[in-house]
Amino acid sequence: MLDAYDWPEEAIIRDRFRGFVVSEPRCFENDCWAGHITGSAWVLSMDASHALLVLHRKLGKWLQPGGHSDGDPDTRAVAMREAKEETGMAAELRSPEIFDLDIHEIPARGEQPAHLHLDVRFALCADMSETPVSNHESQDIAWVPLDDIERYTSEQSILRMVRKTIIWTTH
Repeated sequence: MLDAYDWPEEAIIRDRFRGFVVSEPRCFENDCWAGHITGSAWVLSMDASHALLVLHRKLGKWLQPGGHSDGDPDTRAVAMREAKEETGMAAELRSPEIFDLDIHEIPARGEQPAHLHLDVRFALCADMSETPVSNHESQDIAWVPLDDIERYTSEQSILRMVRKTIIWTTH
């Protein structure tokens, strides 16, 4: 699946993912402290004008729904599961291909050391007329117009997904 990831300017990150998966046999396990693979859902409205963001309780940031693989190597299924768990929405895949890859550090918390999340992201779509419901992992949830996302977050990976969405929907 990584071989099909076709954003040439992100070849370095794709290669880091590939190297990590090859070198770390426990890469899908949450207690692999070198880092672990996670799955996220970039949930878009049907017309791709809005994204569904959750205010992450532990990190205090507006982010896309996502989470740990819990040992599951099917990152697409992980992203879909996390979208449902964190938003209550019945989101569908816009494409079976990976939409985005991101590597970011998670700070130490309690007994867990700082570690990397190697996040595999898929684009999903959902009906904005349905009311999203946040779970215990988030403080809030909102449909945010793509042209307004910078008011919610300055996270470069989210702004990159906004740019990709615009490219994707105009071609």
